[in-house]
Amino acid sequence: MSLLVGLTGGMGSGKSLASSFFHDLGAFIIDADLICRKLVEPGQPALREIADIFGKDIIDKSGNLKRNKLGQLIFGDSKKREKLESILHPKVFEFEKLNYKAICKKNPKALVIVDAALLIESGNHKEMDKVIVINADEKIRIQRILSRGKWNHEEIVARLKNQMPNEEKIKYADLILENSRDKKHLKTQVINLHTSLCLLASKNISKITP
Repeated sequence: MSLLVGLTGGMGSGKSLASSFFHDLGAFIIDADLICRKLVEPGQPALREIADIFGKDIIDKSGNLKRNKLGQLIFGDSKKREKLESILHPKVFEFEKLNYKAICKKNPKALVIVDAALLIESGNHKEMDKVIVINADEKIRIQRILSRGKWNHEEIVARLKNQMPNEEKIKYADLILENSRDKKHLKTQVINLHTSLCLLASKNISKITP
């Protein structure tokens, strides 16, 4: 029996890095962010729905979504963010289910990781067999995001405050990966966890001790 595992964590926690480690070890990755990007490509129904709600000027001359503009519109505005999520989340969930079924058809004992920043906020964690939360000290997370050169310190702090705190995410976790140290430390944890999860998938067991 396969195993469906949700992987989540706040900005700068190292979620994408952990996901890449799982992938390298042979796990199947379903990337929710990538699905969202596909859903808003030119000509997609979701993009038309977004334009109907947020205005036609949210689309550029080439028919592409102006991501930065949309981000500015929903940042700090819970009602607008909820409207956007009501369009995207059901479509993302359906895409994930179809993808998961296709993987399981070919690999009945597959370990499938759903990499999703909003796994818990969207309620999709309820569909997972297990939930992994990546945890890291906030100061370290801020430094990691600063190193990307996209936002300044104040902008990062504002965005972190606009997210569900990692302390809250952990309450929903079956398993926790600590990532306040280096990549090697995280990778070692992922390797150990991957071994345990693969065992569950192969034996159709749903319990694991953190």
